Formats: sequence, C-alpha cells, structure tokens
Amino acid sequence: MNKPWMLVTGSVAAMALLVWGLWWPARSRPAATTAGSEQKPLLMFCAAGLQAPVEAAAHDYEQAFGVRVQLQYGGSGALLSNLRVTHTGDLYLAADESYTRSARAMGLLAEIIPLARQRPVIAVARGNPKQIRTLADLQRPDVRVGMANPEAASIGRTVRERLQHAGQWDALARHITVFKPTVNDVANDVKLGTVDAGIVWDATAQQYPELELVTVPPFDAASETISIGILQRSPRAAAALRFARYLGARDRGLKRFQEFHYDPVAGDAWAEQPELVLYSGAMLRPGLEQTLQQFQEREGCRITTVYNGCGILVAQMRAGQRPDAYFSCDTSFMNSVADLYQPPVDVVDNRLMIIVQKHNPKNLHALSDLTRPGIRLGLPDHEKSAMGNVIWKMLVQLKLYDALRPNLAVESPTGDFLINQIRTGSLDAIIACHSNWTGVRDHLDAVPIEHPLARLTQPYAVGRETRYPHLMARLEDAITSAASRARFESQGFGWRFQPASPP
Repeated sequence: MNKPWMLVTGSVAAMALLVWGLWWPARSRPAATTAGSEQKPLLMFCAAGLQAPVEAAAHDYEQAFGVRVQLQYGGSGALLSNLRVTHTGDLYLAADESYTRSARAMGLLAEIIPLARQRPVIAVARGNPKQIRTLADLQRPDVRVGMANPEAASIGRTVRERLQHAGQWDALARHITVFKPTVNDVANDVKLGTVDAGIVWDATAQQYPELELVTVPPFDAASETISIGILQRSPRAAAALRFARYLGARDRGLKRFQEFHYDPVAGDAWAEQPELVLYSGAMLRPGLEQTLQQFQEREGCRITTVYNGCGILVAQMRAGQRPDAYFSCDTSFMNSVADLYQPPVDVVDNRLMIIVQKHNPKNLHALSDLTRPGIRLGLPDHEKSAMGNVIWKMLVQLKLYDALRPNLAVESPTGDFLINQIRTGSLDAIIACHSNWTGVRDHLDAVPIEHPLARLTQPYAVGRETRYPHLMARLEDAITSAASRARFESQGFGWRFQPASPP
C-alpha cells in the first residue's frame, strides 16, 4: 500500500471514530421530557420576608424534579407594582392575602393556593433592654422604632390598616424613626441595634436568635394568610401550578414553612399526578366533560368520573364509596349524603319536559294525556334517578301515577337511554329534562311541564374525606366559571351559581 493511500485510509478511520464518539454519548443520554420548556427556570416574585422557607422548598423541588425556581424578592406591594408593568414571570407570593386579592382583581392571577398564616408583633433585642410592652411604649422619646413602608411591604400595610381602624396610627406614625423596604430590613435593624424596636411578622422575628417578640392586643387578631398565585401570563402555567401544589402540600413545602415558625394551613397531600374521583348524575355529562378535560391538563391530575343515576350513586356512597366530589342531579339526593360532604353550592338547574315524536303525532300536550290507552311511555326510574324521583313525586301529587302505570313501557336510571328508545320509535313519549332534549331537538319535539316540581337544581360538593381539599376547591372554581356556564347553557341548563361576596 503506497503512502498517499495509507494517509487517506487513516483519515477516514479517524473521522469515523470522531463521529462515533459524538453520536454514542448523545444516544446514551435520556431525551428531554419536553421541547425545552420544562428546562427553563420558573420565575417567582416572592415577598422578602418569606425567603427562608421558600428557598428551602425550591431547593427540595429542584433536587427531586430537576426544575429550578428563580426567586426575585421585594416587598409585596413593590412586587405587585412591578407585575402590573412587566410581562414576565410565573408565580407571585405575597405576605398577606390582601395583595393576592388585589392581583386577582387586576386580572394578574389565575389559581391561588393558601400556604400559611402569620401576624404582626413588636421585635426587640433579646432581654428587651428598653422594657417595651405596649404600643404606647413605642411612642416614648427614648425608643427608636423601625417599620416597613406601608406602600411597599405587606407588614407595613397590614399594621397601618389595623391601627387606623383602632384610631392609633397617626400617633405611632409620628414616632417611626425609619421606614424600610422589607420586613427583613426592619428585623436586621433591630438585630444591629440601629433601632430599639421594629414591627415585623411573628415568623420573621423567630428566625433571628438575637431577637424576642412582644405581642400586643391590636395585632393579636391580625392574622394574615400567605397565598401563592399563578400568573395569568405565565408561559409555563402547568409547571408553575405543579410547583405551587408542591409548596402548598402538607407533606412537602408546608413542612418547610413550619420549620421556619410559620403556621401552615391544612394543605393537600402531595402527588405528582393526583388521582381524583368525581361522582356525577348522568344528565350533567354534556356540560361537564370539556371543563374536566381542561382542568386535568392544567393541573396535571387525573379525574375518574362515574356517571350514573343519582339513586345508584348514593347507594354506592352509602355502601362505603368516598368520591372526592359529588355533582348531584337534584338537591334531594345531595341532602341524603350531606354528612359526607362540605356545604354544597347550586350550579345549574334543569326543566322537566314531555318529549315526543317529531310533529307530536299522538297530540300529547299535558301530563294527563299520558294516561290515554295505547301510549307507550318511558320514565326515569324513581329509585335510581334523581329526575325519576322528582317526576314520581309530581305525578303522585297530581294523582296521575297510578293512571299512567299501564302505559309505562320502559324505566331507566338515565335520560339518555330513554332518548335512544324514543328515537328508535319504541316509545311515543318520555318525561326527561330540557338538557336531554337539547341535542336531539331536530329529531324530537318537546312540551314544557308547568308545575312547581318541574325544575330540578343540580348542586356540587367536595367530599369531607378528600386528600386534596384545595385542589377540589379549584375544580369547583372551574365548574362555576364563566366558561363552564357557557357550556352548560349551550346544553339546555339554566345557571344558578351565585359567587360569595368578597370579604
């Protein structure tokens, strides 16, 4: 082999080894879980006083799931002002609920998850050398007082509002030596002796071994809830919501809050993908399914939905089944399992109708017409169905039930089955709800029923034993949202939900 040929052969072999060396490690590495979006850090605007527990929980989360949370600190008010003019970020954590409510009212927040509680106290150097015991002591000429700026920090605004209500703010404000941007700045000033006393959160004071706290009556009832909100504009809302769930989990992030002397709420259990069970009356399915699908995608949970007649569902619950929530076809069935659920909310209602063949060939215009000989009638089962139970009560009240029983050809736990039967020509008439008829109005006609019992209300309630009470509360928010209302109304339901008045 001549020398040029040997050089060419060697070069080709070296190139092959280089390509293999680059390709094999790449082949051995696991593929990224997404197209890069999950690899970017989440940006969280965090009240400065909450730095200790949040940093610890964010570190835990990164170690467990490889997702970094970038924290930007400031006073709650200053951060909120920043959020109004910027277009970045995923999460906002304020030191009290008033800022969270304000952010939601401005359209900045979607979901909100409560985390912990704290209250204002007076922080002094250990041993309390100035013997400060009351708010009046802060007005002595020998006492230098520090406080966070009410326009920038949550503690400052909370204290100002409480003392204004008690008529004590103006006197104290005149004796404040210095206003600081954050509660941590105030605590540090007390620690360094720059001031003799500072008004801070109780959890903040307890994080400084050099300080002790003094409780005073105006602040004892000023407990504030710390809540985290997901920004409406977040480009990674599902990932942000997942971290917020972690932070608010009683067996994950809330342990860190407790470690740093906060009073944690009764949070949800942690699960990467929570498994939920929802029992629902079958009639609600058309208006409900799209809302549930969107909720699962956003929350990263999985909902097993059991649709059936409410009599059957209630029997299953009484036999020991414990779904996370129940959406009943009628108030009476919800009342029968009220001990298993939180107080329900009325969401929608539905009207009973006589549904007949197109053009009503049998001339059925009233309930009494259903007693005529030869009419093939279908009714919901009055023991297995909420709708059937109400119809049965109505017919008994009108003294028609016994008269039409000879015409009763079919009983079913669900209205959908009756619709299928009348569409095939097996029945002349059925009694069902407006929502059952809405999807087949081109093929069947309907006659409204005028009777006080001919309108059913559908309530929703969260189970008392659910492991995810806050997640289920957010599902309630989704079910009672404007988008959900539009879906239910398009299916023939009426809207009943009335939001609670803001505190």
